[in-house]
Amino acid sequence: MNAMELSHFKCLQCAACCRQEGYVRLEKNEADIIADFLSMDIHYFIETCTVLTKDRLALSLMEKENGECIFLTDTGCRINCVKPRQCLEFPVKWKFKDFENICAWAKKASEKSDD
Repeated sequence: MNAMELSHFKCLQCAACCRQEGYVRLEKNEADIIADFLSMDIHYFIETCTVLTKDRLALSLMEKENGECIFLTDTGCRINCVKPRQCLEFPVKWKFKDFENICAWAKKASEKSDD
């Protein structure tokens, strides 16, 4: 997929990106915003919902044992309205390996281009 095609990206809420292992780095104030949304004390949120990245430069949302984001539920993202910028910028600024085969939008776009 080229950048032009990605400019038409519209999330179909398949949550494939939420199931990929890897850091979801929090930018300045994002931990405060999410903690406030969840009505959690910021220190408790940091302690129970984040990890320090290996480079020690940022906090990242924790993952479940299977690699999914801890905020992914059966009905979607629990923090969707305050999700981190990294999530908002998917897939234009970042995407995971096999994005084209896993993301519902990418698969649908690929099928259209095959027609």
